[in-house]
This record gives sequence, C-alpha cells and structure tokens, in this order.
Amino acid sequence: MRVLAFSDLHMARNRASDLVAASAEADLVIGAGDFCNARRGLNEAMQMLSDIAAPLVLVPGNAESAEELTAAAPYGVHVLHGTGMTLDSLRLFGLGYGVPVTPFGDWSCDLTEPEAAELLDRCEATDILIVHSPPKGHGDTTSQGQSVGSVAVRDAVERLQPKFAFCGHIHDSWGYRGTIGRTQIANLGPKVHWFEVSL
Repeated sequence: MRVLAFSDLHMARNRASDLVAASAEADLVIGAGDFCNARRGLNEAMQMLSDIAAPLVLVPGNAESAEELTAAAPYGVHVLHGTGMTLDSLRLFGLGYGVPVTPFGDWSCDLTEPEAAELLDRCEATDILIVHSPPKGHGDTTSQGQSVGSVAVRDAVERLQPKFAFCGHIHDSWGYRGTIGRTQIANLGPKVHWFEVSL
C-alpha cells in the first residue's frame, strides 16, 4: 500500500495543492493534525483537502478539537482520536492533541500524559500509529534544544511496536526519521511524504 502522510498544514494553500495533486497516486492519505490555526479556519482547511479521492484518515492537532474536525471533515473522511480502524487489513490507531499540555493557552487542545496514556491503552495492536505529538526523545526537539515529546506516546510505541508512527507538532523537528525498536518514527510536516506499507 502506498501511503501519503503529512502534518501541520496550518492552512497553507500551496502545500494543500501539492498534497491533493500527489494523492492521485496514493492508496491512503494520513494527516497528523494542525490543519488550521488556533481554532480558526478549519472549514477552509478541510475544503483545501476535499479533492483527495483516496481514503483520508486524520487526527486532530492542538489547533482543532476532535469534535470540530469531525464536523468539518468532508464526507467519508475518518477522524481518529483514541480510536482505531481497519482499512484493507491495515490497522490504524490515532491520538490527537498536544501531549503533554502546551504553554499556548486556552485555544490549544491538549492532553496530560495520564489522559493520553488512558486513550492509548485502548489500542491492543496497530500497524500505523498516528499521533499529533511525537514520542519523547524522537522528533521532538525545539530550536532551543528542548525535548518536548510525549512519554505516553513513547510508551505506546514501545508496547505496540507498529510498523510506523507518524507525528508532527514540533515544527523544528519536521523531517525527522528514527526508530523505536522495529517502529519507524516520522515527524512529517506539511510536505508530501511517501511510505510503502506491506499488508
């Protein structure tokens, strides 16, 4: 299966156009959160992605709530937040929001580490883990050199050992690639990223 994955679109129309064009070659498209800006512009952001014909699976970032994303997403789009699904035998599980709680204020949709762990514990097995926040120590380094990822996400990756864990959130670490055990970690950013996934 040819998977196109991205994160942190933040309403960038040129990036959205690139993603839509590339999606014609995709079997599955995954978006790892932050489609709008600080809870504003989500309907417009979803409209930018509405011409994607491949199955589209999204998790909310900290810029939009799960409820807002579900309401704004085009018909047929799958929104995961503490939930999973199976597509052509490929198992997917998603968790959105900023983890741990960010310093951005009331607009930011965040979870504490215990809240995130409780939702991730619902997952017994998955091939692709889609999270907005990166696992602690992997693709989570800010421009000040701080590691601000999630312990709960890292623990879930270590427990589940999915083939891939896709994330975003930390802009300074966009493009990061690494591994935890057999899991490939990718902090995506709003570019076209291709992955081959065996069913």
